[in-house]
Amino acid sequence: MTKTQKITLSASRDIPFNRLTLSQANVRHVKSGVSIEELAEDIARRTLLASLTVRPLVDEDGAETGMFEIPAGGRRFRALELLVKQKRLNRTAPVPCIVRMDGLAEEDSLAENVQRAPLHPLDQFRAFQSMREKGKSAEEIAAAFFVSANVVKQRLKLAAVA
Repeated sequence: MTKTQKITLSASRDIPFNRLTLSQANVRHVKSGVSIEELAEDIARRTLLASLTVRPLVDEDGAETGMFEIPAGGRRFRALELLVKQKRLNRTAPVPCIVRMDGLAEEDSLAENVQRAPLHPLDQFRAFQSMREKGKSAEEIAAAFFVSANVVKQRLKLAAVA
């Protein structure tokens, strides 16, 4: 009988924003989805909901410099950067990060983007319906999630079908 090997998760910690820099290994180069400005507004309203994945930067001797590159989480970093530029976030504010040491940075970036699954319209309907039952209008729901009021109304019409 073979013994199952236990995995060890990467450490997480808060790192000051001014110690973070984008990695050239980030695979996302084409803009898609919610804009950086919209994401920044969402972070300002709700806070950062997912940690950045970082790796320590090392000098030519292999010693850590105290800086960290971000191979996964570039859009979130750009949104935080915008908030810093707008003076809505302190440049030394702690940012939740997962610190990776092993593997390739490109793999981290690709895995984070490929493993993401879009929300099914029925799940979106249930969330919108719950918010509607708590008194939110279709327009308020739409504004909070960067969709049109028509999308919210369409999803809420699923109640008649269900």
